[in-house]
Amino acid sequence: MLKQQAVDRIFHALADPTRRALLERLSRSPASASDLVKRLDITLAAVVQHLQVLEESGIIRTEKVGRVRTCRLEPNGLRLAEQWIADRRTLWERRFDRLGDILDEEDLEPSTEKE
Repeated sequence: MLKQQAVDRIFHALADPTRRALLERLSRSPASASDLVKRLDITLAAVVQHLQVLEESGIIRTEKVGRVRTCRLEPNGLRLAEQWIADRRTLWERRFDRLGDILDEEDLEPSTEKE
């Protein structure tokens, strides 16, 4: 259950367009919260709240040195979501394969209708 809660936190974090914009920026290089606010039309307090959600989900890591909070992507932060998606993809691919097998079997059965 803890793993599912972690996946939920990741998808919740990714659901917001502002947080996705922050991640896009951080994918290029680490940045301070004040650098990140320059790119967005929101307050520093709002950026910090978004960063807290991203950090709680494990997608980013922040470090405060003096008055500067530097944010960087966490390399394994999206791994749980990636695994969750891969598991679902595998499940659906198997289901489609089985459906294809069933449909192929029906095509091979002789017709019992009278002509």
